[in-house]
Amino acid sequence: MEREPNRLLQQLIAEAGLSHKGLARRLNDLGAARGTPGLKYDHSSVLRWIGGQRPRDPVPSLLTEIFALRLGRPVSPAEVGMPVITTPLDLGQEFTHTWKEGVATVTALWRADMERRRFLIDSTFAIGAGSVGAVRWLTATSDERPSGSGTRRVGRADIAAINEVTRSFGELDNRFGSGRVRSSVIKYLDNAVSPLLREGAYGEPTGRQLAAAAAELTRLAGWMAYDLEQHGLAQRYLIQALSLARGADDHALGGEILAGMAHQAIYMGQHAHALDLARAAQLSARRAGVHTLLSSAQVLEAHAHAGLGDARSCGNALHDAEIAFDSRVPRNEPAWLSYFDEAYLSAKFAHCFRDLGEGERVVRQARRSLDMDGRYVRGRMFNLSLLAAGLLQCGELEEACQVTGTALKLANDLQSARSRSYAADLRRRLEPYKGEPAVRALRERTRELSLA
Repeated sequence: MEREPNRLLQQLIAEAGLSHKGLARRLNDLGAARGTPGLKYDHSSVLRWIGGQRPRDPVPSLLTEIFALRLGRPVSPAEVGMPVITTPLDLGQEFTHTWKEGVATVTALWRADMERRRFLIDSTFAIGAGSVGAVRWLTATSDERPSGSGTRRVGRADIAAINEVTRSFGELDNRFGSGRVRSSVIKYLDNAVSPLLREGAYGEPTGRQLAAAAAELTRLAGWMAYDLEQHGLAQRYLIQALSLARGADDHALGGEILAGMAHQAIYMGQHAHALDLARAAQLSARRAGVHTLLSSAQVLEAHAHAGLGDARSCGNALHDAEIAFDSRVPRNEPAWLSYFDEAYLSAKFAHCFRDLGEGERVVRQARRSLDMDGRYVRGRMFNLSLLAAGLLQCGELEEACQVTGTALKLANDLQSARSRSYAADLRRRLEPYKGEPAVRALRERTRELSLA
């Protein structure tokens, strides 16, 4: 995707009588003098900036200083074609009211993430932001017309490309963990999807398809941040994915995103918040008439009840989830829901029973969950962890150690913070038995693994 050329920068370089190589050299030297050593820009970097790429800080300010010294007059960032961009610290936490506001927010989030802005990396999870996003999703009207009046016509091929990228990155994420692929997803969002949203020409039908495609990939990027336990960043992405789903007027997709938000809240121990989000997801699933999604949202409600220690409400929600699951017609449902099969449902049941301390039921459901698609390597690690935990609750120490060893070996090859947390949980559960021969043998078998 081509960017608008930075003609202001090109004109300044000519006015200053600098070569591209000479400008890059001055930039590197000045950076070292100003406390930013190690800059290694060259003539190719300058060509990219002229082509429209915006360099990271502190390059724009260094360029203004170089030109000011060379020309003998003040030079502002705007004159260099790189105006100062003030980024709000709550970027991405707000579910905006209009399509244009939403596009501006989500594309700014992608750019700030690409630039590894510290406030995003350090951001914390905000229950209020998630609650407001859910309420606005449920109460938003569907009369908005997503459209763009830019210079590049957006067509089916553009949208198909986004969908294929989402599918491919999703498969890689499940096989290798989010740490190996998330940076590539963010780069694609910023370099390819952002120009389509901001600078594309599209009417309402194409706009809704573009919004849906962008929402799915943004949701995946948020899910990856969650897998890396970057919870504040993940929440911002999921809220913005929900906003894009509103532009698409896609209740099924919105429900899936709300379910993902509930999933994250449960993982973080925010069970009351998760309950609200799971119920909001159910409302969206009913609006869309998608039974698999309804089952997913109901089993998340059950898990939230389990976390709150409410076994009766958990059982009722699990019963509802089974009824919805049995009513589904997969061929009539979105392709992105194909992951939610009998094995996945069994795994969610096992999570509930583990948190309620019902070991025999954990083992029964966890064994069923292992009859799963082999591409979901990270999911298999989670399910093995559930089985090991259930076996420990049943007093089956030797088999628990065997299963734990397999789970730890899978986790070792994944770049997934959640996998490491599951591994750490298993180690904590085994700690009371550290003197037993089976645990000592497990420790010896897994000694060479790089797990922290």
